[in-house]
Amino acid sequence: MAIVALKKVTLCGLIADKAKVLDKLQSLGGTHLIPLAGEIKKSDNAPVHNIEEALTALKYLQQCPKKRHQVTQSQGFEFAAVVQEVMHLKNNLLDLLDQREFLQQRIKEVALWGDFSLAEEGQLQSYKLWFYIVPKRLMKIVRQSDLVWEIVNQTNTDAYVVVIAKDEPASKDMPVPRTHVGSLSLSQLHKDLDDTELAIEDAYAKREYLTRWMSLIMLNLAAYENQSALDGAHLLTRDEPDVFVVQGWIASDDLPRIDNFSQFHRLALLIEEPDGVEQPPTLLKNTTTFAGGEEVVKFYQTPNYYSWDPSIVVFFSFALFFAMILSDAGYAALFMAVLALKWQKMGRTTQGLRFRMLLLVTLIFSVLWGMMVGSYFGFEPAPEQLLGKLHSLDMNDFDAMMRLSICVGVVHIALANLVQAYQLRHKTERFAALGWVLFVVGGFVLWLAQSSEQVILEQTAYGLLGTAVFCLLLFSGERKIQKPLDILLRLFDGIKSLTSITKIFGDVLSYMRLFALGLASASLAITFNQLAEQVYHAMPGMGLLFSILILLIGHTLNIMLGIMSGVVHGLRLNFIEFYNWSVSDEGYPFNAFSKKEGY
Repeated sequence: MAIVALKKVTLCGLIADKAKVLDKLQSLGGTHLIPLAGEIKKSDNAPVHNIEEALTALKYLQQCPKKRHQVTQSQGFEFAAVVQEVMHLKNNLLDLLDQREFLQQRIKEVALWGDFSLAEEGQLQSYKLWFYIVPKRLMKIVRQSDLVWEIVNQTNTDAYVVVIAKDEPASKDMPVPRTHVGSLSLSQLHKDLDDTELAIEDAYAKREYLTRWMSLIMLNLAAYENQSALDGAHLLTRDEPDVFVVQGWIASDDLPRIDNFSQFHRLALLIEEPDGVEQPPTLLKNTTTFAGGEEVVKFYQTPNYYSWDPSIVVFFSFALFFAMILSDAGYAALFMAVLALKWQKMGRTTQGLRFRMLLLVTLIFSVLWGMMVGSYFGFEPAPEQLLGKLHSLDMNDFDAMMRLSICVGVVHIALANLVQAYQLRHKTERFAALGWVLFVVGGFVLWLAQSSEQVILEQTAYGLLGTAVFCLLLFSGERKIQKPLDILLRLFDGIKSLTSITKIFGDVLSYMRLFALGLASASLAITFNQLAEQVYHAMPGMGLLFSILILLIGHTLNIMLGIMSGVVHGLRLNFIEFYNWSVSDEGYPFNAFSKKEGY
């Protein structure tokens, strides 16, 4: 649950040993290489491997409806050539499909004019054919003109008019702009369409033929990616006539391994601390239990190396926000049943292991919250039942639910500023971050005091707000006070920081969406239940079928809306409101130079 401390290591060895050293360094793993050769540009010497392209090619073959018998012997199999052939086929087939669609549309347009070929240059003594689709109600304008024209086809509403003239007719003579029919005749378009259809059939047949290589592609993916990374590493080193230098970031705990590596291969080794100016990559380290939050964090924004790891906060806050938005224990129990069915399958990959724990905790929170608000597929248990006794929150008590939602927002924003204060613990700006904590808590206490008319709470709130304003005015900048003018400038920095009051006020109010969306979800569930009941009583016999359909369709729609709202707004409150006050600078991920074991 932290950002791993890194060291910068520099290895120097003989140029003759470069290939061997890089290969062994890749086997050692755990090093994020730093480019030393300047800007890397694509050239003839650049590696041609592209693992994403290979994965795309494999997926394209796997989606083929018919597959050939798999080749298991690697004789005659060239990985890069097969991948390039599949990608070329994929792109060519897409072009052919677009061309077929274009020709089909073109044939529809030209067919109304008939099958004809345009005269070659000079055959009509400089006269040309001009084509117009004229609404019949406007044909009187054409008849009143001095043009030479003929109707070659007509529909209920339009006339297809061909005008013979050296120059395009003036707009006053023809009521509509001319139509472009192209230079190809209808018969030629049909021939081109037939040729395209045959080419598409051949492409599909070739795709089916290439599926025989799927097993060998999967078996060689790891080696292909490893070679790609190794070729790229050769471009990152600094090469001199006799020696080479490779540099990278490595976790502090891995220093003994790199030290042994340098001694074994007789390399010069230099270990340096980050200087505070350069930006090391960010390597997050979390336990398997809370690593799902790390995956979510990396999906949105990798924290800066000098920042902090918000994974565990995002883990639990997302679970809580999703639960408050879903607000139904029945829906959550249904999701848990689906998770149970997918549990073993998700455990086959590292990401699956991380996400299933995040899903499990989120659904546990959802079940507990659903019990507290007393909603089970929109039904509320009787007070004398066990589940009814667990019903402790009333979703229809708008004032209480609003206070609870705002309280969650206050705690979340205050926590963000507390973390920010800890990050700035060696700077005077930490008091400004603490000032925002006091401000948001004081504002919430003042709101509660005014609604409950408690004098002690109101006095406490004013004390917190006064202390907060004092901290914000004096400690919002790092300006040193050396002369009287510096005091005024420091106060000006503080006054400028007070403009963020509206921002923090809006951020806290954003958490009201938790109550609003939760109420909407619960209300929809109740509405569908009531509608199904009304239909059941209004239509004896068939009413049962219709009520079941209403329940299935209605709750399915509500579940989909709940998932979408829970995910989108649950992440939004973390990555916008929370990040605004705690995680500002973006970093880049630690990309280990290591060999992949296989797919």
